[in-house]
Amino acid sequence: MKKNNLLWLVLAFGIFYFLPVQHPVFKESLFNGFWLLHDYATKHVLLCLVPAFFIAGAIAVFLKSDAILKYLGPTAKKYIAYPIASVSGGILAVCSCTILPLFAGIWKRGAGIGPAISFLYAGPAINIAAIFLTGTVLGWELSIVRLVTSVILALVMGIIMGLLYDKKPQAAGSVVANDDESTGLSPWETGLLFFLWMAILITGGLKIAPLLKTILIVLSSLGIVYISFFRMKKDKRNEWGAEVSSFTLKIMPLLFAGVFVAGFISKAIPQSIVQQFLGGNGIRSNLVASVFGALMYFATLTEVPIIQTFMNLGMGKGPALTLFLAGYSLSLPNMIVLFRLMGVKKALTYFAMVIVFSAMAGFAYGNLF
Repeated sequence: MKKNNLLWLVLAFGIFYFLPVQHPVFKESLFNGFWLLHDYATKHVLLCLVPAFFIAGAIAVFLKSDAILKYLGPTAKKYIAYPIASVSGGILAVCSCTILPLFAGIWKRGAGIGPAISFLYAGPAINIAAIFLTGTVLGWELSIVRLVTSVILALVMGIIMGLLYDKKPQAAGSVVANDDESTGLSPWETGLLFFLWMAILITGGLKIAPLLKTILIVLSSLGIVYISFFRMKKDKRNEWGAEVSSFTLKIMPLLFAGVFVAGFISKAIPQSIVQQFLGGNGIRSNLVASVFGALMYFATLTEVPIIQTFMNLGMGKGPALTLFLAGYSLSLPNMIVLFRLMGVKKALTYFAMVIVFSAMAGFAYGNLF
């Protein structure tokens, strides 16, 4: 065993040894961390993360870099790149973590950091299922405000990130595959492959009859198997698999660690304290809601009943919007992975903008409407 690994193991054991493991709150928090990790793994890995990783790998291998650069690249026309990036997540039922491999895929393939950030922020926010669920449960005013504000903030934050960090186009080395290499697939077969993976991702998040969902997923899977093994060239299939493995190994361990920590923290913090600081529509309550939402993990659509509960307990509608805006775009697992994908400077800039702009939007909504 390497010396550094041994030191980390000793340090971890020492910290765990001195923790109050017999304290009821600690034990409940520890259990909640494992429960959230188990819940996430059973509900989101197969039908959410797996399709997302394969789509990200396909983007990196099959999608021509000149197309990415044309519509989302640093030199693309801003009035084309940012609107496309801000609304392209509308059909995806993804959370702040499931969007990560998709974001990594388009950015690695040559997209500018500005449009990529717009996609990263708006993707989990504007999926059709979440908008309709919000309207049904919490009212259409909040649902429409959530949708419009999400798109506006995605545009604003993307433009700011572009101005700060897209001063030079990405190096040619960031392009994974050679666009001249043939995949063995016709354009319509490549498009169908993307469509089938998207169909699994979307179907997995729909509230439909289990039998219908199973039939749609099985049919989509059979189509993917046929195209991948009977139409696609072996070297391209292997390259695709390598990209999927790369994204999975880079993101999955940190993601699971973050989900566990988020579950631990959410149980360790007394609910009465959260309720106390989320009441009203003042600046403090919106800032607290923004920070709280940025740290906590909300699985796809679960933010609606959670926010409904807080509102029934006295949370103002301003902090409710703030919690939506920060909660679906950031989480502790999301932050951990983004530090690795983007680097510390870009990641901290993005985190700060999400927290500040979400709080500002919630404060304005709570006091003007």
